[in-house]
Parts: sequence; C-alpha cells; structure tokens
Amino acid sequence: MKHRYALSTLALLLALAGCAKNEPPGKTTESIVATINGKPISTELFEAYATAAARRPLKELNPEQRGQLLDSLIAMTLAAEAAEKNGTATAKKSEIEAQQSLTRMNLLSESVLKKHLDDHPITDAEIKAEYDTQVSGIALEYHARHILVESRAVADDVVAQLNKGGDFGKLAQKHSIDPSGKSGGDLGWFNLKTMVPQFSAAVAGLEKGKYTPTPVQTQFGWHVIKLEETRSSAPPAFDDVKEQVKNLVQRKKAQAFIEELRKTAKIEKVAAVESKPIGLPAPAPASAASSDPTPAPVEKK
Repeated sequence: MKHRYALSTLALLLALAGCAKNEPPGKTTESIVATINGKPISTELFEAYATAAARRPLKELNPEQRGQLLDSLIAMTLAAEAAEKNGTATAKKSEIEAQQSLTRMNLLSESVLKKHLDDHPITDAEIKAEYDTQVSGIALEYHARHILVESRAVADDVVAQLNKGGDFGKLAQKHSIDPSGKSGGDLGWFNLKTMVPQFSAAVAGLEKGKYTPTPVQTQFGWHVIKLEETRSSAPPAFDDVKEQVKNLVQRKKAQAFIEELRKTAKIEKVAAVESKPIGLPAPAPASAASSDPTPAPVEKK
C-alpha cells in the first residue's frame, strides 16, 4: 500500500526531528516506537510528527494510519541520516538551524497563545456583542430596474419619455438590449459589489421610486436606472454562526495580546522593508466586483 503522507510535503518537520534528542539507552521499549540503526524514535517524537502530518492527535488515528505515519517518519529519519553521512547536513547547516528556530518559535507561540486564551475564556456575552457588531455592518440590498441601450441619443429619448409619464417597464421591454428587458428591466435584489462601479454609484445615489435623470455609461452601453426599494440583508441566526463568531472573538483576543507584547518590546528593524505590523494572518481580501452589471439570480426572501 502506498503511503499517503509524502516525505517531500513535510519539510518543516525535519526541523522538529532535528530538535528531538535520542532517548538514552536506559529507556524501556514502552517509550519508543522504533529503532533505526540502533537509534530509538521516541513516542513523543512520533506523536508530534503524527499530529503535524495528520492534523489531528495520534489517538484519533486508526492502526493503518498510524502504520503509514510511522513508515513515513522512518523514511524521513533514514534520509536525514544519509544527509549527515554525505555532507548535506553540513552544507545546509544554516538553513537547518533556521528551520529549527522557526519550528521552535511556532510551537512556543502557539502554546503561549493557547495559555492566554485559556486564562481569558470567551463569554457568551462577548460572542453576542461581536455578532451584533457584524450584523450592524451588513450592507444594503437594492431592487432596481434598468433600460440598457447602445447610444446616448436613445438613452436621452427614453429619459424624455419617462419625464412625460412613460411606463418604465414597458419602455424597457421596447428598448432594452439587456435580457432583463423582457421582464420590464427588473434586476431583482442585488448587492452593489456585484455591479460595475458606475452602475453601483448611480443606484446608491437614487431615492426609492426615482430614475436617473441622466443616462449612465458603462462598458456595456447606456443605462437608465430606476430604484424600486432597498432592504437590509437578512443576517444569519445567531445560533447558526455562534462558533464562527467565537473564532473571530478568539482571533481578536490573540491579536490584542500580541499588540500588548509589541508595546512593551524594544523593536529595531534593520532592513528597510515596507510592512505593516503582523501579529496574526490577515483576513482574505474581499472578492472583486463583477464586470457584468446584471447580477446573478438571487432568491427573493
């Protein structure tokens, strides 16, 4: 059976293995899982390796998975021994020491953050307060219609007909080159982020029931837009997202702890680099707005 845990994908664990000390000869076989050329692999090292490779504790793995991991650790140990013998370890000494240092710092930082969070447990009140904050920032949704035409002259004519009391829906059916024209230009409910900037700005500047007095140009043509109504996006139920919000609160607490450490530390940057203070990984950037002015179909609530 092929091993699922490839040696090449666990380079950082070499540093962990390098940091581990061989067990003294007096240890019993109960504290080791294997010996390689007379050198023991300790249970502690195997557990650390298995947890890092499988991303869950060794006790949660079945016998087959444990066997695969042990074989993988043995293979990595043999390769490390070969590196010691052929001079690779000496040539890569500074790189190995750097990896070992990073591994040690990573383990220690995770441990101290866990202790800090254990000492400052998150309360339901904190989770609810964060939920309320997030809900308050939910963007508006807009329900609008538009008439898309190819030229400014036709768009101006449409506006003129609307000014005379023309029916927006009927004019959309007659003039719009957008598929929504068949339904009177109805775009349904959408978020402004799904629209091109010019279209979004025009919609955001309208009052309910009003249309754009001047046609709006985008790369798709000329638009006459009417805002039907707005609403706040329905937030998810608190119980449905409680765990996600708890993780967010936990992240903020950890970040605040790191920032406090910064305040009391003497930090001098030697290299001239452009950077922002980093305590924890930054959240993923928001996705770019669509280039299509017509949003994807949204189920009406």
